[in-house]
Amino acid sequence: MNPTPSQTVGPFYGYALPFPGGGDLATGGIIVHGYVYDGAGAPVPDALLEFWQADPSGGLGGAPGTLRRDPVNGAVLGRHGVDFTGFGRVATDADGRWVLRTLEPGNGYISVCVFARGLLHHLYTRIYLAPHAFLDALPPERAHTVLAGKEREGVYRFDIHLQGEKETVFFDFG
Repeated sequence: MNPTPSQTVGPFYGYALPFPGGGDLATGGIIVHGYVYDGAGAPVPDALLEFWQADPSGGLGGAPGTLRRDPVNGAVLGRHGVDFTGFGRVATDADGRWVLRTLEPGNGYISVCVFARGLLHHLYTRIYLAPHAFLDALPPERAHTVLAGKEREGVYRFDIHLQGEKETVFFDFG
C-alpha cells in the first residue's frame, strides 16, 4: 500500500499552539522580525513559525521550561524570563507579521520551521544575521533569501516568501 497524502495544515493555530511570550526568548538581546508572504505576494495571516537557535557561545543545549503551565488549571504561563531555552513559537498577525526577541546565536543563524495553510509539509529555513561560509554553497542569486537585513543596531528584518520570484531558500532535512 502507498502512504496516504498529508492533509493541508490550518488555519487552527490560535487554539493551542501559540503561547504567551512565544517570541520572547530573551530580553536585552536582538530583535528579528518580518512578514510571511504567499506566492502572490500577499501576507499570510495564519502562519506559525518555530525557531531553534544556539546560545551566544554556540551551545545548542538550551534549557527546559519554554512552555510552563499553571499546575492547578493547566493554563499557559509562558516563560519565566530567566533561562534561555533556544526555542520559540510565533504566530503571524493579521498582516502576516512576526517578531522574535532573542540573543545573538553563537553559530550565526536561527533555524526556522514554517507551518501555513496550503502547505502539505512544513518548511525549514535559516536566518543568517551576517554573511556566513554556508551561504557560499547556495547559488549566488538565492543566498540573499536567507540573510537578514540589518535595520539598525540589534534589529534585523527577515521576510519569508513561500513561493514566487522572491522565494526563500528552504532546506530538506530528510
